[in-house]
Amino acid sequence: MSQETFAALGVSADLTAALEARGIMAPFQIQTRAVPPALAGTDLLAKSPTGSGKTLAFAIPLVERVPRDDARPAALVLVPTRELAVQVTEQIETLAAVRNLAVASVYGGVALRPQANLARDAHVIVATPGRLQDLLDRRMLTLDAVEILVLDEADRMLDMGFKPQVDRIVKRLPRDRQTMFFSATLDGEVGELAHAYTQSPVRIEAELPSVHAPGDIEHRFVPVTNDSKVTTLVELLEADRGLALVFVRTKRGADRLARKLTQHGVKAVSMHGDLTQGQRQRALQRFESGHVTTLIATDVAARGLDLDDVTHVINFDPPEDGKAYTHRVGRTGRAGRSGTGVTLVLPEQQADMSRVARLNGQHETFASTGMKTAAPRLVYSSRGRGKWGSRRPQRKI
Repeated sequence: MSQETFAALGVSADLTAALEARGIMAPFQIQTRAVPPALAGTDLLAKSPTGSGKTLAFAIPLVERVPRDDARPAALVLVPTRELAVQVTEQIETLAAVRNLAVASVYGGVALRPQANLARDAHVIVATPGRLQDLLDRRMLTLDAVEILVLDEADRMLDMGFKPQVDRIVKRLPRDRQTMFFSATLDGEVGELAHAYTQSPVRIEAELPSVHAPGDIEHRFVPVTNDSKVTTLVELLEADRGLALVFVRTKRGADRLARKLTQHGVKAVSMHGDLTQGQRQRALQRFESGHVTTLIATDVAARGLDLDDVTHVINFDPPEDGKAYTHRVGRTGRAGRSGTGVTLVLPEQQADMSRVARLNGQHETFASTGMKTAAPRLVYSSRGRGKWGSRRPQRKI
């Protein structure tokens, strides 16, 4: 953490006290750099990875600047997934309560009318683009009074195909507003989008806090066969550990693996896009509480999860590219804890997985297993920009 204090950044005494009540005594790097210009009402472009403390970097100035007695809603936070919407809402609410500000979540999987009613009366809306666009198109909500726009994990929103919805939403907002743009990258199309949405922005970059240093995560690659894959996973899960997040490729595969683990005496729950929001939240709550210590999830369902107690991330199905590997394994080794990332690799997956390992600086670790390695390979996306791995279909949450 920085040696700065929140008070020195210009944060008011009541919000500083609320942060201290949560055990947050000093700001992270992203908060130190983002809060002062954000408090001043300046547009912001922030390059910041997951786990860097970016939610508070925009939540603090948002709560400080949102008017309590003016027209509502006055602030909008766009996020890529339902789970992230819930988590960001909870973070903002702990500060907003100090100012008697109402915060509402807008996401799919729940009834439209009650959600719209809450959103209309809220000072701050945290929303996924698809559901928010639906409410706007049905004239169940207006954004005419929004003074602050935050785009959180903007690169993920682009990856998931949300750009058309985001464009239409932004066009409905007042031009005279503050925009804060947070993304793991500000290059390419993300950078173009950032500059299109902002005016004379301050650009900042921040790294993960030292407690999230890459050395805190042990990377392992385990060769398996179709016959040994499940039993190998069971052995990993029966070892001494905390919470384990297991990634699979498909929704059906998540349910199937959960049943197989239960048959082997391992308690597990699955989470994917075919579940209702209530089912997803119950699965996450059982996992967070430790009642069930294994959560099986698809990439889409797990985006936005920010859990400090995950000690193991296990790729039952290897990630499709280096970016997905980083996002998956980055779910462990958080908040000063150590973590382990394990990838199970079938014979026919070894060459592709070696490329992913190389891209993420784990080539020597992968090579030490004796599995087949391959030279790097570049393929091209439909946008004409080179990238690693294969194209993935766009998904909507």
